[in-house]
Amino acid sequence: MKKLLVTGSSGLIGSEVCLYFAAAGWKIHGVDNNQRAVFFGPQGDTRWNQQRLAGRIEGFEHHEVDIRDREAVLALVDKVRPDAIVHTAAQPSHDRAAAIPFADFDTNAVGTLNLLEATRRACPESPFAHMSTNKVYGDRPNSIALEELETRWDYADPQYANGIPESFSIDQSKHSLFGASKVAADVMVQEYGRYFNLPTCCLRGGCLTGPNHSGVELHGFLSYLVKCNLEGKPYTVFGYKGKQVRDNIHSEDVARFIAAFIETPRVAEVYNIGGGKANSCSILEAFQITQRFTGREQQYSYSDENRIGDHICYYSDLAKMRADYPGWDITISLEDTIEQIVAAWKQRP
Repeated sequence: MKKLLVTGSSGLIGSEVCLYFAAAGWKIHGVDNNQRAVFFGPQGDTRWNQQRLAGRIEGFEHHEVDIRDREAVLALVDKVRPDAIVHTAAQPSHDRAAAIPFADFDTNAVGTLNLLEATRRACPESPFAHMSTNKVYGDRPNSIALEELETRWDYADPQYANGIPESFSIDQSKHSLFGASKVAADVMVQEYGRYFNLPTCCLRGGCLTGPNHSGVELHGFLSYLVKCNLEGKPYTVFGYKGKQVRDNIHSEDVARFIAAFIETPRVAEVYNIGGGKANSCSILEAFQITQRFTGREQQYSYSDENRIGDHICYYSDLAKMRADYPGWDITISLEDTIEQIVAAWKQRP
């Protein structure tokens, strides 16, 4: 039986990957210490997801390891010798990072280095898929000429009609401290691929979402927006008239791409993994779709001050992903994703 090691296994993408590979017959090792509850408080707690995995995956093995603990990470990878590693653990909020810069960098950058070196020592032939972020591009996407439409901003430059490609510069822009720590991790994952010839990839996620997201105000845009709607709690829109655009990809489609990469790995690859233009929406548009499924009008307040390093408009160009892995594509629409999130919040205790 092949063995998969998943960091951040109680999170949205980590848990989806665990379930996907378990269904394909893999032995699953999850690494998670519920650090999200430390970063975001009780509302960020993911123990419920850990328990869900234990109940649904036969032989699921949970490891209460902090990826910042170098010796523990080296020992764990050496013991398990996984056939593939999926690294999703992170401090995920660019707002929160400014208040906890050491914890942010140690988790995102140093934690990734610990895992890479552990992989190089114990199982260098095993594919290493790293969940990076589109925040590695900083606020540079905001330099693209935009046009303001009724409910959203969009690219006015035809060069970006299909979104942001992987060749887009990550340099000389404001990233937020979170974006900077993720840049360090992203470049290190590439370097371990190029320098040591390890099969690695960086997946620069747009809005990764789905029904099992523990969305909070500082991270988890769609999940938190739906939660606010159902509870009648005002959602705060930060700047850009609520017309800022994100592309949203369901966690299952992310897991499917990771599986495709692991089956046919490449060295030091980079992919912009998001919903693409077809699955993009502005905050105002997300309000409208959510209201259709809940029957409740979205309550919101508006702040003129946008978040530091925030993208006015961002959606991923999926051309490279589709070219390298033609068997993969988006299978779950934005509307279906929001409908699932609504149903999940209604059922969650």
